[in-house]
Amino acid sequence: MAARSTAPEKRPGFFSQLRSLYTFTQQAFPWLPWLLVGILLLGIAVGVGVGFLIPPVAIWSVILWGVTGVMLGILGALMLMTRLSTHAMYKKIDGMPGAAGHVLSTSLGRKWQAADMPVGVNPKTQEAVYRAVGRGGVVIVGEGSRGRLTRLVNDERSKVQRVASGVPVTVLYIGHGEGDVPISKLAATIKALPKKVDRATMAAVIKRIESVSQTLSSLPIPKGIDPTKVRAPRPR
Repeated sequence: MAARSTAPEKRPGFFSQLRSLYTFTQQAFPWLPWLLVGILLLGIAVGVGVGFLIPPVAIWSVILWGVTGVMLGILGALMLMTRLSTHAMYKKIDGMPGAAGHVLSTSLGRKWQAADMPVGVNPKTQEAVYRAVGRGGVVIVGEGSRGRLTRLVNDERSKVQRVASGVPVTVLYIGHGEGDVPISKLAATIKALPKKVDRATMAAVIKRIESVSQTLSSLPIPKGIDPTKVRAPRPR
């Protein structure tokens, strides 16, 4: 029998990723090509202008400064496209289930720990609650209608306060209403929380919460009962 190939999967190259990033960003901002060309031309103009201003003025000096301007223009265009791609990503996932989990797991940095999976879900409405733990305490993020999230949020807050007494707990709701936090500002809002927990306490809180979560998820379910199909008994 021939041995199976164990060659690692080839990852897309730099230019392939750049092309994908450009295509994704242009779908949200159709004027992107003109902006990138303008930045590149501005960089060239600045480079050539510096070449004529700094003596001695020579053709080779102007060319070198022009090349420098091209490099600066390319760098500026890439930086701007990266920022616009982030805005395009937020624009695309706004209102989608799981958007909060994606932001929490990818945009908070090392000072916070969070997962893209919710800690509580309403299976009927797909509304969910997420949790992040960091130097600013514990943050509970509700994704959906506030009214239908009340029970999930209160349950999670009670669980956290039971195992991490004294640690500040902040509740945020994703949305565009009064008091809500837009998905594009979720990471910045959490990072702006004052640091009231040291690293040792943060590690202990994470360990306690994970221990309680694992205990609850491992509780035995009686055989013959499907928890997704349980109904209230009919009155006799």
